[in-house]
Amino acid sequence: MDIKFLSLALATSYLLGSIPNAVWVGKVFFNVDVREHGSGNAGATNTLRVLGKKAGIVVLLLDFLKGLAASSLMFLQSDIQYGTQEFRQIQLILGLAAVIGHVFPVFARFKGGKGIATLIGMVVGVSWPVSLLCAITFVLIVWISKYISLGSILGTLFSPIFVRMKYGQDETFFMYFCCLMALMVIYTHKSNIKRLREGTESRFSFGKKPEIEGKVK
Repeated sequence: MDIKFLSLALATSYLLGSIPNAVWVGKVFFNVDVREHGSGNAGATNTLRVLGKKAGIVVLLLDFLKGLAASSLMFLQSDIQYGTQEFRQIQLILGLAAVIGHVFPVFARFKGGKGIATLIGMVVGVSWPVSLLCAITFVLIVWISKYISLGSILGTLFSPIFVRMKYGQDETFFMYFCCLMALMVIYTHKSNIKRLREGTESRFSFGKKPEIEGKVK
């Protein structure tokens, strides 16, 4: 593997992840910094809560594309064949750089979101079957509980099992990587876990009005 390419790809992945879509969409179109409202996170869920469905979906898609783009940087090199374990391993590392950029964005004073949409984008780029199983788990949990945070946590926690189901013992690195991501998601959602235990976590509803209305430029 070309070290120069890997170094450049890692830097690019972090910078891609650092693009604060929630902050920029809020400020440009609503004159609102989402970090000053709701949960204070610069992510799709808080954007949905604060600014409404359209803004939330746009931020979700843009954050998803950050992870997908980072993991897809591997297609720009020709040293490692697509579909091999090494190819996927480096994809995961590049995706992790994007997730770290999302959580600690250099373009937004290192105060970002929780990285779920970017993480999903990365996993889609690495293995769409695993990402599909995670997405189904997320949707089912949110549909039953109405808690986006719980769906995000459990969808990530089940990901190592889904990797084992898909690849057996051939993708140990992928499985352990998912375990690491699950621990990171638990850490970034520690305030949500506290609210879930206390029964004060906000429930998701498409019919729920945003906290801020009538401020679109």
